[in-house]
Parts: sequence; structure tokens; C-alpha cells
Amino acid sequence: MSRLEPGRLEAGARVHFGRPTALVRNRTLSVRFDVRSILVCIPLVLAALTVAVVSLATGDYDVSVPQVLQAFTGDAPGLAQTIVMEWRLPRVLSALVFGAALGMSGGIFQSMTRNPLGSPDIIGFNTGAYTGALIVMLTVGGGYLGVAVGALVGGILTALAVYLLAYRRGSQGFRLIIVGIGISAMLAALNHWLILQAELEAALAAAVWGAGTLNGITWEQAAPAAVVVVVVGLSTLAVARRMQLLEMGDDAARALGVRAEPTRLLLLILGVALTAAVTAVAGPIAFVALAAPQLARRLTRSAGITLVPSAVMGAFLLVASDLAAQRLFAPVQLPVGVVTVCIGGIYLVWLLAKEARKS
Repeated sequence: MSRLEPGRLEAGARVHFGRPTALVRNRTLSVRFDVRSILVCIPLVLAALTVAVVSLATGDYDVSVPQVLQAFTGDAPGLAQTIVMEWRLPRVLSALVFGAALGMSGGIFQSMTRNPLGSPDIIGFNTGAYTGALIVMLTVGGGYLGVAVGALVGGILTALAVYLLAYRRGSQGFRLIIVGIGISAMLAALNHWLILQAELEAALAAAVWGAGTLNGITWEQAAPAAVVVVVVGLSTLAVARRMQLLEMGDDAARALGVRAEPTRLLLLILGVALTAAVTAVAGPIAFVALAAPQLARRLTRSAGITLVPSAVMGAFLLVASDLAAQRLFAPVQLPVGVVTVCIGGIYLVWLLAKEARKS
């Protein structure tokens, strides 16, 4: 392999470990990229941005694409500037960021369980975050911060309960999924009971929010959630290498210097934090975390789950689903969770049929 100039990427930096890779190295940092993953992520990013621009341009008041681009420089006409930057951009940005968070969270749990069904909405972490947020909303009220803390606490407590109940000389993926499904069913029943006991207006608001919606989202809600997702996402990428080593099995990971259970617990907390940040603002959006990592894995043809392609796929799926939720029955806007459930249901049936044929 040829030597690299500090911070530069050259053709000679490609090495082959069964797949073409590229290496970027400087005096303090060395990062290896999978070439196929890069080639998959670039079109997905462009597709997500294209859908985002269409979402910014279309609605009850259409704005031309040049005016959308002008709005980012402050040169658009007054009304178009307000529509794009104040009314539509928080929703579109939230769809991109939240989709990336859900895709990454799904990737974490599918890697931990080594099972394509191991996503936070299947094993109950979404439901637990919803329970925590629901308790805060219906008992003490409060804005984003209170609901976010409730969602985070509910998600973490649910994750710890699943982890401890599934633990037996280590936490095995299949046990995590089975225990998670059981706890999810119990929490779903609790959520329905809480809504039935609430006052009518609060119950209706909680039920709509519980479907997973980006309708009416503002900068006051989108900005803090985006900051949380970025911080937690970067922290997750910092331990992604250890996550991939865990996929080889605990014994192999320990032989390579990875502390299996502490690393697994850290990944659990990070994955729940990503889910809770989304749930606190938009409610529990289902199936993006389930589908995005597996679709990304099939496109990249990687041996295991890779977090960056999962995040990019999640962003594309959610922003496209939100556009469909806005325009399919316009002027009526559906909760985006309704669209993701429809798409995810089709995907889940296909996945189960594929796994059945395999076995």
C-alpha cells in the first residue's frame, strides 16, 4: 500500500480485505472507508435532498425551486422566504435528522441482536419511550424538555428491563427480541389505559401524537432535538468499530480487547437515546428503524450492519414518507407514522417470508 500524504486520499490508499476500501490518514487519525458504501450513500443523499427540496417547494402555496434555493441565501421574496424557512424547513429538516436517528438506532439493535427483527419498535424501546413521554404529557404537562426527559427515562428503563430479563450468562439476541415483544405488549396496554383515563382534549392530542407525526413542528421543537441527535450520533459512530467486533461473537471480541457487556450496555443507551429524541418531538414513528438498516445492508452488500448507510437510508425513507403524508390526501395531512406503518408492514411481510424460505 502506498504511503499517504497527511489528510489526503489517493487511489493507492485502497486496500482489499475482501472488499475495496479507501484509507484517509493524517498525523493523529486514520479512517478506513468501504468504497461500495460510499457509492451507495452518495445517491441516497442526493435522493433525500431532492425529496427535501420538493417538500419545501410544494404545499397549499407552491414555491418554485429557484425561490427555495434563494430562501437559503435570504434573497427570496418575502412570503416565499417565510414559507420556506419558517414554516416548511423545520419539518423537512426534522424528517431528515429523525430518519437518520431511527436508521442508526435500528442498526445498533439489529447488530446487537444479530437479527433483522431487532429494531426498537419491535422489541419495545419505542413503546417505552412513548410511555415515559405520555406520563409527562398527561400528568405534569411541559414542553419539549420535559417530554424529552420522560421519553429518555421511559426508553432507558424499558431497555434495562429487557436487558436484565433476557440476561443469562450474557445477553443473547433471540432472548432480547422475545422479552422485548412481551414487554412492548404490556406497555402498549398501559399506554391505552393512560389515554382512556385522561381528559378528552389531552387524550386526543396524545393519540394523534402517538401515531407519529411531524405536522406543525417548529424550530423550537426541531432545533433541540437535532442537536441531541447529532451529539448522540457522533458518540455512536465513535464506538461503531466495537459494535462490529461484537458481531463476531463475545469471545472473539474479548480476544480483540473489547469488553463485551459494558460495550453492549453503552450501545443500548445510545440507541435508546436516539429513539427517545425522536419520540419526544414526533411520537413513536414505526418501521423506519426496522427497514433502513436491512435495505442499506442489501445495497452495500456488507457482511454486517453499517451505521452511516443505515442513517442515510433512514433519512431518505422518512423524508419521502413525510412528503407522501402531506400530499397523498391534500389538503388533509396524515401523520407520517401512518405512511411508515403501511410501508413497513409490506416490508415486514416480505422479510418474514424471506426468513421462512431460508429456514
